[in-house]
Amino acid sequence: MPGGSVSTVAVVGCAAGGVEQVRSHLVLPLRADEHVVTVTLTPAAATWLGQAGELDQLEAATGFPVRCTPRLPTEQSPHPRPDLLVVAPATANSVAKIALGISDNQALTLVCENISTTPVIVFPRINAAHARHPAWEGYLAALRGVGVHLIYGDDVWPLYEPRDAPSGRDLPWPDIVRTAKQLLS
Repeated sequence: MPGGSVSTVAVVGCAAGGVEQVRSHLVLPLRADEHVVTVTLTPAAATWLGQAGELDQLEAATGFPVRCTPRLPTEQSPHPRPDLLVVAPATANSVAKIALGISDNQALTLVCENISTTPVIVFPRINAAHARHPAWEGYLAALRGVGVHLIYGDDVWPLYEPRDAPSGRDLPWPDIVRTAKQLLS
């Protein structure tokens, strides 16, 4: 935040390859810059990371519970209000739902509730087949239209056909972190 005050970054992870790196490549670099970081996951991402033992690691790194289910109306939110949302990695399904305003899980509810009032970064972790869908460009246009910062394009994430991408390819974490820092400065 301007003036050096503490900022809160809400990280939203979806069930896409690379979600297992959210702690090491996104949460810890943001925490190293003294940002408060919270994590909310789609249900499938929570299952993946839970089976890998990563949920406890995320909670230890952030100091907050990882959210994947809605709270009761009478319960206080366990996370502070975000100054920035980072949706990474985002599946094609989640990108489409965010663009359409569909909030059918806690992660998408968080994004859709904040999309027009809080800066949002989205990294679509997709392949060439997803990008060919006739509605895809419309989803991206809708997100850009409300000011979402997309980490997208051949310069950051070249698209390959399903199962044709080189193995071990790193997600563009440095671009995501750099964009977050720029928006928070």
